[in-house]
Amino acid sequence: MREVMTKAMARNIFYGGSLFFILIFVGLTAHSHYYVVAKSTAGVPLTDSVARGKRVWEANACINCHTIHGEGAYFAPEVGNVMTRWGVVDSPEDAFQALKGWLEAQPSGTPGRRQMPRFHLSDEDIRGLSDFLIWADKTNTQTWPPKDSG
Repeated sequence: MREVMTKAMARNIFYGGSLFFILIFVGLTAHSHYYVVAKSTAGVPLTDSVARGKRVWEANACINCHTIHGEGAYFAPEVGNVMTRWGVVDSPEDAFQALKGWLEAQPSGTPGRRQMPRFHLSDEDIRGLSDFLIWADKTNTQTWPPKDSG
């Protein structure tokens, strides 16, 4: 082996290494896409109501206080599994009623507790939000959050 690297050797190493890592990146991207489509959300289709709930979640900046699957602020509780905690994950109507009751009771006025503002959402927005939270709850998160309490 030579002690000095020629320009041709350096170029071949650069192009070969670049091609190798581009192929790895493309392969990992394809695997991630496959996992999201076929595994993590396969049993929970995205409906118009779930999409509406996601828009409500974003428009009201819920992530500024709540976390969902560990992402967001830690001021308020994790909501990625809130429907399981409330026991309504398998009943969209009960989930809607529970969420509507909770939202309409805010702020609770309990001294010494963090208060959630009242958002004055329509029933259609609350239904979409409850469907979105059910969808998030049924997503395969590989046991996240680690505790049922969020």
